Amino acid sequence: MDWISVDEIKRDLLGYLQRVEAGETLVIIRGGKPIAEIKPTVKSPELSRPFGFCAGEFFVPDDFDDPLPENIISEFEGK
Repeated sequence: MDWISVDEIKRDLLGYLQRVEAGETLVIIRGGKPIAEIKPTVKSPELSRPFGFCAGEFFVPDDFDDPLPENIISEFEGK
């Protein structure tokens, strides 16, 4: 883990980011004190859900697109 001053990272931000991308962790210091840490992100595995995963688990009723009753609309509007 390298300690890098704010001035150093300003001069070559892309170079330091490439080091982080390669797996390094950098500690940014100002006035000799650490203020931040830059480290590579942990990549999560891309898990795709299979098509039809919940097939048969629920159904959409025929009246799904019908207008809501007035009493429910009034409750949503706070009347």
